[in-house]
Amino acid sequence: MNKTLRSSKIVSVYILSLLYIIVGVKHFINPDFFMAIVPSDIKWKLEAVIISGFFEIFLGVLLLFNKTRSIASWGIILLLIAVFPANIYLYASDTAREILGVTKNQALIRMPFQFTLMLISYWHTKESESKKFSIVCIVLFIFTLIYFLS
Repeated sequence: MNKTLRSSKIVSVYILSLLYIIVGVKHFINPDFFMAIVPSDIKWKLEAVIISGFFEIFLGVLLLFNKTRSIASWGIILLLIAVFPANIYLYASDTAREILGVTKNQALIRMPFQFTLMLISYWHTKESESKKFSIVCIVLFIFTLIYFLS
């Protein structure tokens, strides 16, 4: 992989690590916000929020280090799969959308970004990959970052 692509990948690792850690900390600071999107059939909402927040922080920290980056990336993929029902619930629940202040369309648009985050995490597991795959991941990273920061 050329130097520019490698640098872009490292930048994406550090930015996502920071964002996972920040969002994980927010689970502890404002759990009510996250409990609003925990599906109603999950009875221990606070515990689910605390556990997912812990893993966001833990995996975000592990993502920083070359030795643990692959494990962290696979863990993030599993975490994104585990919390995906919250995205579906956000889309389906008028109450959850009202609490978070999002429209049904905004909730729908949010869902595919979970898959881009999974793809980017998969990219982070790779020591080497094709130039085309790296370019796709960089473009997806930029769009995903713009979406979540806006």
